Amino acid sequence: MSAEGFNSPQEYISHHLTQLQVGTGFWSINIDSMFFSIVLGVVFLAIFHKVAKSATSGVPGKLQTAVEMIVGFVDSNVKDMYHGKSKLIAPLALTVFVWVFLMNLMDLLPIDLLPSIATAVGLPALRVVPTADVNITLSMALAVFVLILFYSVKMKGIGGFVKELTLQPFKHPVFIPINLILEVVSLLSKPVSLGLRLFGNMYAGELIFILIAGLLPWWSQWLLSLPWAIFHILIITLQAFIFMVLTVVYLSMASEEH
Repeated sequence: MSAEGFNSPQEYISHHLTQLQVGTGFWSINIDSMFFSIVLGVVFLAIFHKVAKSATSGVPGKLQTAVEMIVGFVDSNVKDMYHGKSKLIAPLALTVFVWVFLMNLMDLLPIDLLPSIATAVGLPALRVVPTADVNITLSMALAVFVLILFYSVKMKGIGGFVKELTLQPFKHPVFIPINLILEVVSLLSKPVSLGLRLFGNMYAGELIFILIAGLLPWWSQWLLSLPWAIFHILIITLQAFIFMVLTVVYLSMASEEH
């Protein structure tokens, strides 16, 4: 599949931005995003399980070395940012970082590779970057938001959490309505900004690849796509790191008392 197979560049771009869905409206499900996110999650678990099972105290192999570097990197960052005690935070941070990175990494595949395979088997559309789907990123952010509420109640109690919402930043009872509005807006903005930041960056990166492929002749596309792909490696890694950092920071804030 290439831009030449479509009537116009607009049709080509629209096709590559169309999700493979079932259902309509609010209840529609993006099968491609769900499929690739689950598959990449299984790949992450399989690789780390294999390394954990075959880990040796001698000279490690390349895969074990890479996994140990990732675990050490995440662990050191968690220790710097999370000052409480929890057995969940470090594994959660590792899962978030590696899983988001693998989903972002799909953006480096040739833009027509998997859509061409999908067309060959009769699928009308296929998008391969789960984090370029706002439903995936906001779902992950919603899970983090649930953990924020859980840790807020667990560490401070329901009464302490309510006091935090109603008596901060102004401690006088007269300002309770204002405090509540400010704190609720601040609380809700965390998952929204967390999900939309990742989605916006990955959607923009995917769109640039599609525009290059759709608007330029095939023989000149590498002049732009190759430099952008090299630069995009930094973006996909940075976005995974930022999502992990904000997750840990938000949970650290939820675990601390004012």
